[in-house]
Amino acid sequence: MSKEHSYQNAASELLRLVGGKENVISAAHCATRLRLVLKDESKADVDGILKTELVKGQFSTGGQFQIIIGSGTVDEVYKYFIQYADIKESTKNEVKKAADQKMNPLQKLVKMLADVFVPIIPALVASGLLMGLNNVLTAEGLFVSGKSLVEAYPNIADLASMINTFASAAYAFLPILVGFSATKMFGGNPYLGAVMGMIMVSGDLLNAYSYGTAITEGTVPVWHIGALTIEKVGYQGTVLPVLAVAFILATIEKKLHKIVPEVLDLFVTPLVSVFVTGYLTLSIVGPIFVWAENAILGAIQWMLTLPLGLGSLIMGSLYAPTVVTGIHQMYTAIDIGQLAKYSVTYWLPLASAANVAQGAAALAVAVKSKDQKIKSLALPSSLSAFMGITEPAIFGGNLRFFKPFIAGCIGGGCGALYASLVHLGAKGTGVTGIFGILLCLNQPLQYVIEMAIAVGVAFAVSFALYKDKKKEPVAEAPVTVAASVEETDSEESAASETKTASGNTKTTSSEEVLNAPVNGKIIPNDQIADDTFAAEVLGKTVAIEPADGIITAPCDGEIVSIFDTGHAVCILTDGGAELLIHVGIDTVKMDGNGFTKKISDGAKVHAGDVLIEADLNAIKEAGHPATTMMILTNTDLYDSVECAAPGTVTGKSSVMKLTK
Repeated sequence: MSKEHSYQNAASELLRLVGGKENVISAAHCATRLRLVLKDESKADVDGILKTELVKGQFSTGGQFQIIIGSGTVDEVYKYFIQYADIKESTKNEVKKAADQKMNPLQKLVKMLADVFVPIIPALVASGLLMGLNNVLTAEGLFVSGKSLVEAYPNIADLASMINTFASAAYAFLPILVGFSATKMFGGNPYLGAVMGMIMVSGDLLNAYSYGTAITEGTVPVWHIGALTIEKVGYQGTVLPVLAVAFILATIEKKLHKIVPEVLDLFVTPLVSVFVTGYLTLSIVGPIFVWAENAILGAIQWMLTLPLGLGSLIMGSLYAPTVVTGIHQMYTAIDIGQLAKYSVTYWLPLASAANVAQGAAALAVAVKSKDQKIKSLALPSSLSAFMGITEPAIFGGNLRFFKPFIAGCIGGGCGALYASLVHLGAKGTGVTGIFGILLCLNQPLQYVIEMAIAVGVAFAVSFALYKDKKKEPVAEAPVTVAASVEETDSEESAASETKTASGNTKTTSSEEVLNAPVNGKIIPNDQIADDTFAAEVLGKTVAIEPADGIITAPCDGEIVSIFDTGHAVCILTDGGAELLIHVGIDTVKMDGNGFTKKISDGAKVHAGDVLIEADLNAIKEAGHPATTMMILTNTDLYDSVECAAPGTVTGKSSVMKLTK
C-alpha cells in the first residue's frame, strides 16, 4: 500500500470512527494532532481510533477531540479528512471558538478557572517548594532531637527568615497574580487587573487575617461615603472576589473603549474603569463573594470531615475522573482558600494519594504486560505520576485499559481515607506526589503512610485485574515498519534484523549523532508541560529549556515541512531520521506571532543552520512554556536511541545518538 493510500484510508476510517461527517463541526491540525470539534463525542469509537493505522493516541480537552498522528503525516491525513467530511479548512482559533461554544456551563467554568490559574501555577509551585524548604529548617525534631535546624544552628536563622519571606510572597499578594491573569482571560487590560489586585491587598486596608480579631475588639476601620459605611478590609488569600472583580473591570473597560472618543480613551477608560470597579469591590462585590467563598470552603471542609473519613474516601476515588474531565483545574482555588482559612490545605494530600495511585496502577501494567510497546509507555508514565503529573498514565494506558484506572481510583480513595483519619494537612500547594512531603513535614510519617497505602492498594488491584489483550491474527495484512519492529517474535528480528518498507532486510548497523537544536538546558521529560510530549507518544524526545530563541539544524538534512506558524519544523536527516522540532507548548495558538522562519520547505540544511528565530518573551507573555522538543518520529526504525542526560547544552552539544 502506498503512503497516499495509507493517508486516504486513515482519513476515511477516522471520519467513520468519530461518527461520520454529520458529527464533525470543524477540524484543524497542529504539528502532530488533528483537532476536531464534534457534535457528540460519545459517538466516537475511541478504541477503534487507537487501533487505526497511523494513530498514536487520542484525548479530549477543552471541547476539542484530539487525535495524535505525528509530524508530516498529520498534514496529509488532514487534507483527506476535510475533503471526505465536506468541511472547509479551519484555523486553530476557529476550532477553539467552536469548542468553547460547544461547552456546557460547567465546562466553561472549569475552562475559565484553568485559563486563570494555569499561567500562575509556576509561581505557586516555587512558593510551595520554598515553603517545604522552610519547613525542613524549622520543623522540630526532624534532624535534631527536640530542636529545629534553626534552633540547633542559630547562624542559619536569617537564611530561614529570608526563605520564609520568599515563600509567602506569592500567597500574600495572590490577588495581584489572579487579577492580572483573570483580567487578561476576560479580555481586559491585565495591568489594570494587577492594579485592582494591589488595591485589594493595599497596606491602607486592614489585613484580612486580622479581621476576626478586629471584629471581636470592635476596631474594624471604616469609610463614611455618603449614606454608605464601607469597611476598610483587605482580601488577602481570596480567589472568588478577585475573579468577580476582574470580570467587572474587563466588562467596564471594553464598553468604555467602544463609547469613549479615541483622543480621550487613554485617559478616561483606565480612570473610570479602576475607580468604578474599586468602589464596587469594596462596597458590594467583595463582601458578597467573600461570603460565597467561605460557604463553598465550609461545604468542602464539612465533606472532608464526615465520620470515618467517608468524604475523603469518595473524593480521593473521584479525583482521577475529574482529571479526565478537566475539572481538576479548579482545585488550585480550593487549596488556596483552605490555606487562607485554615493555614493548611487538606485537599493536597488527597490529590497526592490519587496521583501516585494512578502511577502505581500504570506500574503494575508495566510489570505484568508482555507487550513491549505497552511496557515502554506505562513505565515512564507511572514515574511521571509519582511526581504528580498523571495525564500520561491516565490517558496513555490506565483509562484505555480501564481496569488499571479503576484500580488507581480505589488506591487513591484508600490513601485519602487514611489522610482524613489522621487529619493530614499541607502547609503549601503546587507540589503533589513524592515531593509533596516537603509541604507536610509537620506530619512526614503520616504522609509516607498515605503514599504507601495508595500505591500498595492500586498496584495490587491493577496487577490482579490487568491482562494483555490477545492479538488477533490478520491474514496478509500489509507490514509496516513499526509492526515489523514491535510485533515480530522471530529470532532473526531479535538479532537486530529490521525490515524496510520495501521488504528488504537490513543487517548492517550504522550510527547518527544529533546536536541540540537550541542553546539551553535539557530537562527530564516528565517536566514537559504537555502530556503527549512527556509520554513520548510521538517518539524519543529531548526537551530543552531554551536560553535564546535561535533554533538551528541538529545535523545535515532536508526540510520536509516548516509550519506556516513557524513554531515547528520537520527534518529528514541524511541518515534517514525523521525529526520534529517543536518550539514551545501550545504555541500553535500564537498564529505565527513571535516566530520568524529562516528556511522553506525542501531546503537543504547543514548542522548549525538557523531554521527559526523565536521571541521567547512573546511566548512567555502569551502564557506558553518555551520548552523546545526535538522528537525522533520514526523511533521504531532504530535498534537504540540514546538521549543526553539533563544539563546545559549548546548547538554543538550531542544530545541524541541513533543506532540501526
